[in-house]
Amino acid sequence: MTVMDIPFHTIDGDETSLNAFAGKVILVVNVASRCGLAPQYEKLEKLQETYGDRGFTVVGFPSNQFLQELSSTDAIKEYCSTTWGVTFPMAEKVRVNGRNAHPLYQELTKAQDAEGKAGRVKWNFEKFVVTPDGAVHRFRPQTEPDDPAIVALIEQSLPAAA
Repeated sequence: MTVMDIPFHTIDGDETSLNAFAGKVILVVNVASRCGLAPQYEKLEKLQETYGDRGFTVVGFPSNQFLQELSSTDAIKEYCSTTWGVTFPMAEKVRVNGRNAHPLYQELTKAQDAEGKAGRVKWNFEKFVVTPDGAVHRFRPQTEPDDPAIVALIEQSLPAAA
């Protein structure tokens, strides 16, 4: 089973997997509404607006792993839409570390960051770019969504224009 095949539930409770976005560049990010990094939502949404119609999507995974996420699904949905105008897909709340980590995160965290380090998610807003060939590229939380390395990876991995 690849990272693309691992099932998860959307924030609305439907079962899916990253295969729903097959052929696209996917930016998976663990989000938290009460985190000091929450303004990254704005840049994530901007990426979605800029590249969404070209074969890209952000998928947000709310997590209370670091005790900074709202308690209810409805509160998370309302916060994301009213505060940041989020239109990208969101998953149900998941754990990203430890033995109860969601299987998707158990797989994603095997990817190494720019310094060659794999393992635990360090904080909210850790980013994993999954390219159409299934490769996983990891960016730590302080790396902004519009960082040149992320944008370049997205642009070079987008499907060729028809």
